[in-house]
Amino acid sequence: MENKEAQRKKKTIVVMRYFALSVLLVLFDQWSKHLAVTYLKGQADIPLIKHVFELSYLENTGMAWGLFAGGRWIFLAGTLIILALIFYAFLKAPLTKRYGPLRVILAVLAAGAVGNLIDRLLQGYVVDFLSFCLIHFPIFNVADCYVVVSGILFVLVFLFYYKDEDLAVFIPSFLDKKKSDKKRSS
Repeated sequence: MENKEAQRKKKTIVVMRYFALSVLLVLFDQWSKHLAVTYLKGQADIPLIKHVFELSYLENTGMAWGLFAGGRWIFLAGTLIILALIFYAFLKAPLTKRYGPLRVILAVLAAGAVGNLIDRLLQGYVVDFLSFCLIHFPIFNVADCYVVVSGILFVLVFLFYYKDEDLAVFIPSFLDKKKSDKKRSS
């Protein structure tokens, strides 16, 4: 019994460490957006690398390229679902070093989701200010960087680092039972 209690405490400490990482990343995102509002809103674009990269203020009610503009409630619901899945993964992941990369990726992904969620809840739009004008890429923000980088890393670790047996811990037991029942009946 004491072993289970010790494991629960250890898991709580691990989750809190990654929660702290997410909080720090969200604070950085929100600070950068505050700076954008303070120094860029209503101002001309500021080229950092002429014709390549500039700071450009935008209030975005949609996502990349303005897709789903005004779909605030869709984004809010989607973000809450993603955050619930991240929380589930944190709870299910064994306390081994093997799952460390996944925990970091999930913490960064959660920070990106929460950073933009805060904007949507408080303002109804997301503040974007980073612009790659060379390729006419959508204007984005720090939270978007977190989401894109963690999304790419997520795919890479699932393709090249984790094996099927590593991922089995995330499958609810009733789904696992259905799979084994289906194999037996075949």
